[in-house]
Amino acid sequence: MAHCNRSPSSPSHDEVNLGPSANPHARPTDFDFLAVIGKGTFGKVLLAKHKADGKFYAVKVLQKKIILKKKEQKNIMAERNVLLKSLKHPFLVRLHYSFQTAEKLYFVLDYVNGGELFFHLQRERCFSEPRARFYAAEVASAIGYLHSLNIVYRDLKPENILLDSQGHVVLTDFGLCKEGVEPEGTTSTFCGTPEYLAPEILRKEPYDRTVDWWCLGAVLYEMIYSLPPFYSRDVGEMYEGILHKPLPLPPGRSEVVCSLLVGLLQKDQHRRLGAIADFLEIKNHHFFSPINWDDLYHKRITPPYNPNVRGPADIQHIDPEFTRETVPNSVSRTPELNASTSANNAFNGFSFVATEDSFL
Repeated sequence: MAHCNRSPSSPSHDEVNLGPSANPHARPTDFDFLAVIGKGTFGKVLLAKHKADGKFYAVKVLQKKIILKKKEQKNIMAERNVLLKSLKHPFLVRLHYSFQTAEKLYFVLDYVNGGELFFHLQRERCFSEPRARFYAAEVASAIGYLHSLNIVYRDLKPENILLDSQGHVVLTDFGLCKEGVEPEGTTSTFCGTPEYLAPEILRKEPYDRTVDWWCLGAVLYEMIYSLPPFYSRDVGEMYEGILHKPLPLPPGRSEVVCSLLVGLLQKDQHRRLGAIADFLEIKNHHFFSPINWDDLYHKRITPPYNPNVRGPADIQHIDPEFTRETVPNSVSRTPELNASTSANNAFNGFSFVATEDSFL
């Protein structure tokens, strides 16, 4: 039976190439694991305190055997690759390093403790337009940056948008990202989260980076109207709406936000806002005219909401569904998770992948 204290340099057929993020000297015993803060099909995300420097991190612990069984090696490595590239952007979560034992992969990430946008949206039902504009602008900036690296995100939803301790956006969970998609390029994997799927994905057609702008529209719509567009508990009915029904725009919102929603939630991807000049088109929409994009990027705009985080280990904004779980100090004993929980998702929400082009 494999154990965690073998020499990091000893060869193993289970060894995964973690690339430049690998820290061969790191071990699970370097950390005190304090709370479960998220979980998915492949493992859990734990709040951890590094024993040597006292700093707090979110450590994503993935079960190798589940990854191998589901043939998800390529997706996990794509997530690692995107994390390595995202160091230069203020609204993307940062990977500090990764390491492995015989049984598990460990990704040591920023602990972002202002809560999921989903958590705050559930509590408040909807946001004012200025607050929604601020979050949408920071998310658009992060997506635009990923697109500049030829990465399509593909799973934008409120569960994957965290707030930091000041209230700025941090986009997390890159498990469904697709690398190498050129500006005119397409891909075809059927993946995403049902409420946020673009029509072209549902039609199983090749799609491009504008799927992310559809998802931005869906998230903005939810922030404004409290539910995703075309939402129905009947998934078939919801898909019918996404594919065929006109966008419902209940009264009470400004003309300019409705104009942006119509542009982003355009069913024809070639006519969607962002289809020609990508992020530049979103930046230039009149809804964002109050935003100074340079100030936004450098976090010189005061967030509209302060999570009032009480310190680097504060878990008040983490879903109690996770934090109620006890954490054994040896993460090697972390139990396997029910595969019905979120695939590829470090936090709450349901995502899925099907078909081959992202698999080994």
